[in-house]
Amino acid sequence: MRSKTIYRCFILFVSLLFSNSIHVFAQSEIAQSDTLLVGVAGSQPFVFPKNMDNKGIAVDLWEDLATNKNWIYKYKYFDQVEEAISELEKERLDILIGPISITSSRHELVQFSQPFYNSSLSILSRTDELTLWQKIKPFFSIRLLIAVGVFLFILAIVGFLLWLAESKNSPEQFPKDPVSGIGNGMWFAVVTMSTVGYGDKAPVTLLGRVITGTWIIVSVIFATSMVAGIASTLTLNSLSSSTILNIEQLSNKKASTLIGSPSVEFLKENRAKIIDSNTLEEAIEKLKNKEVEAVVYDRPQLLYYIKQNQTENLYLAKAEYFKQGYGFAFPFKSSLVYEFNRALLEFSENQETQRIIDRYLEKDE
Repeated sequence: MRSKTIYRCFILFVSLLFSNSIHVFAQSEIAQSDTLLVGVAGSQPFVFPKNMDNKGIAVDLWEDLATNKNWIYKYKYFDQVEEAISELEKERLDILIGPISITSSRHELVQFSQPFYNSSLSILSRTDELTLWQKIKPFFSIRLLIAVGVFLFILAIVGFLLWLAESKNSPEQFPKDPVSGIGNGMWFAVVTMSTVGYGDKAPVTLLGRVITGTWIIVSVIFATSMVAGIASTLTLNSLSSSTILNIEQLSNKKASTLIGSPSVEFLKENRAKIIDSNTLEEAIEKLKNKEVEAVVYDRPQLLYYIKQNQTENLYLAKAEYFKQGYGFAFPFKSSLVYEFNRALLEFSENQETQRIIDRYLEKDE
């Protein structure tokens, strides 16, 4: 009796084990036979339009991973990333590939893989040849006029003091007439400051020499710094008329970026006037037509555009802002994320991801 019970338990255990194996195998077969709907969105060099020889960094990476995992898929292309994310949120896509910035606001809607590329925002502007007015405009800036006014005021004070000290004992150099006397004093102050030393005028009184000695020390410390400041103001004004070097220069100026991109909030925070564009090409066209002062977008895409269009008068600022990672996106209920991340890690460890990136971008980018 006892042996029959043991036998029945053994038969039941084997049946359950065999049944579970069949179920797992069936699930595996279904997973292998399912066709994944893959959304594709973004810009070059991560995503290229359909029917082109180049597919892009993101597409090449996905296809290598999918081949490695034996996943069957088909593509659906989108013009805008936000539209694709909306479809993914509604579970009408299995995965979204491209240069998808991983942000907190998007993470509330979808899941992300680990980053496969680290990016940042940069500023693209024109390098137009300066017009005649742009060349002379810095000489009429408020800052420069104020600096020149302060400088003349100081010279007038020094000239006045020299005239008071020297007019009685040296009327031939500093006449008693205030206009001529103070004018000669200002001339002497300029000659002394510039270290030209014509020798046509020199103080003869002790007080005049004290004033002159003090002015020499002050002019070495103060006047030369002020002249350097004037030169710096002229240089910066000249540069700002043709190129944008940093985000501060875009305050209250028009800048274009793509609808829904992270650069929209970045421009709002820095008080720029945002002009929306649907594509990067459209944004750059507005820049060329002088509808905007700059284009603010992801640095690798701007770098790639410049390399492909080197004859155009465009300048990419060296400043980088808002560091961000690119990842692939999944619906919240997706079971692919863990397996995908593990495969992506293996690719990264084997330098496969970097090799794909290097086909489109230089290593130092």
